[in-house]
Amino acid sequence: MTYDKNDIKRRMDGAVDTLHKEFSGLRTGRASASLLDPVSVDVYGSKMPLNQIGTVSVPEPRMLTVQVWDSGNVKAVEKAIRDAGLGLNPMPEGSNIRIPIPDLNEERRAELTKVAGKYAESSRISVRNVRRDGMDTIKKADLPEDEAKRLEAEVQKLTDDTIKSIDQMLADKEKDIMTV
Repeated sequence: MTYDKNDIKRRMDGAVDTLHKEFSGLRTGRASASLLDPVSVDVYGSKMPLNQIGTVSVPEPRMLTVQVWDSGNVKAVEKAIRDAGLGLNPMPEGSNIRIPIPDLNEERRAELTKVAGKYAESSRISVRNVRRDGMDTIKKADLPEDEAKRLEAEVQKLTDDTIKSIDQMLADKEKDIMTV
């Protein structure tokens, strides 16, 4: 196996992208269509993502609506949103479902910052695992010592930059959660 800087960078960027998706699902008190991304609905004998069953929109800063395409699925969509653990209370109105976004209390905010911290730590671990793989590849390659040191420094710099980016994303998300 040969050292591939682009592969290491791609894998580290993947950890950051995953963190970005996880953060988008954390509620900050403002409505966002991505808030319902983790919701899967039991319809037609299988689980389907909510965005394949209806249109999610944000008509107001503290309100989401879901326009369910097949009115026979309204009950299933309502149940899926209620059971998703997002603390939301959907209100069906015909084939539309209105979802008010409640205020976050201090306790819930603290809980969300802990969850954000866990997501960030998980991403840091992924990045460190990619770093370890890169270092192992360099050690196994039959390279001159100065070339190996240069490549190890390159991997370390990628790691440091990626972790700095993760820490910044976490700081921004915590600020977002605490100041709504």
